[in-house]
Amino acid sequence: MRYLPLTDNDRATMLSAIGAGKIEDLYTDVPAAALLAGPVDLPAHQGELEVERAISAMAAKNLNTSDAPSFLGAGAYRHHVPATVDAMIQRGEFLTAYTPYQPEVSQGTLQYLFEFQTQVALITGMEVANASMYDGATATAEAVLMAGRVTKRKKAILSGGLHPHYRDATTTIAGYQGITMTAAKPDFQCNEDITSLIDADTACVVVQNPDFFGHVRDLAPLAEKCHAAGALLVAVVTEVISLGALMAPGDMGADIVACEGQSIGNALNYGGPTVGLLAVRNKHLRQMPGRICGQSTDVDGKRGFVLTLSTREQHIRREKATSNICTNSGLCALAFTVHMTLLGETGFSRLARLNHARAVTLANKLAGIQAIEIINDTFFNEFTVRLSKPAAGVVEALAAKGILGGVPVSRLYPGEKELENLLLVAATETTTDADMDALVAALGEEL
Repeated sequence: MRYLPLTDNDRATMLSAIGAGKIEDLYTDVPAAALLAGPVDLPAHQGELEVERAISAMAAKNLNTSDAPSFLGAGAYRHHVPATVDAMIQRGEFLTAYTPYQPEVSQGTLQYLFEFQTQVALITGMEVANASMYDGATATAEAVLMAGRVTKRKKAILSGGLHPHYRDATTTIAGYQGITMTAAKPDFQCNEDITSLIDADTACVVVQNPDFFGHVRDLAPLAEKCHAAGALLVAVVTEVISLGALMAPGDMGADIVACEGQSIGNALNYGGPTVGLLAVRNKHLRQMPGRICGQSTDVDGKRGFVLTLSTREQHIRREKATSNICTNSGLCALAFTVHMTLLGETGFSRLARLNHARAVTLANKLAGIQAIEIINDTFFNEFTVRLSKPAAGVVEALAAKGILGGVPVSRLYPGEKELENLLLVAATETTTDADMDALVAALGEEL
């Protein structure tokens, strides 16, 4: 009763008011396969000490990226986060601050979001960025919805090089808004001709760079063909550090850029939380989801920061709203901003070059193993290799030896026979020569 104060009569009254017969009716849109048949197999309740011991025992079974050579990537990357980042974001005025509705008491929060937007706009080569989103996948979905509003069209084309999680999230979210998805087959050889799918109903083409398999693309020709057909190009970036080395998506003609910002300032944390980035052309500003922090002056002429644009339905009439996104990943955005500020433009570019150099070294070492084929001609800090046997079993064997050997493509594309021997391998500035040698030796034994 301390946590669930409602009675059965209370619940019955609420269900009756919304026209539902039972609580299960609230979940009719959830696929049956995703629903549990019964309660989770956990003790009903334990004391704090017992729970702490049980959870610690579970956690001890994990092979942590900080405790083992790690070559994991596929959209989440291990990078060094300076201690300054944690020291700054744990300051009380940042850690406990809520959404900045009242600018007179939220200047610190508004200013860092203003700086965050500036940094995102600069690295993506775009004119304006919003004050963050949940993660890269939902930012991509919001980009597709935005493209539909701009073009008044209802079809989105998803590249075969788009991360499958991003594809699924976009299909789920945008599908309920009447957007039809056309998804190309997985393109591990980077030879798809996605332009043949563009027609007069196409709102946007969504393409990732570097793509899911690590290939680096020139988006300019695709952007030209999209624009000629009246469609927008949505560029997706899952490894934001690549923007320190590669041409910015905006400079290649992208109309909307959606990124995962986890690599800057945010640790892996077993999958989250992370921070989504969204940047657009100024002419599409009014259709951008979320909100924008702007700079102004007060009655005394002093610089101040305010919410300049807020297009979510909590703030304006629902029919005028662009999104129901209810918050921004504020603390993660602050960590991004602090880390990016510490790096500066020169440091950001240097970090990107170091990542690429580490990946090149790893690729050269792996190329010496006869049972391995490097798939990529181009890559940033992640690439795909074809093994002589299914990758999933090899990864399990490597984990038993204390090495996180990469991500088997079959884990994200189950049932695709053509992909079962493919392994995604990433190297960052945290990857040492000793880590690489351990991987090479272990793969040599397994293959």
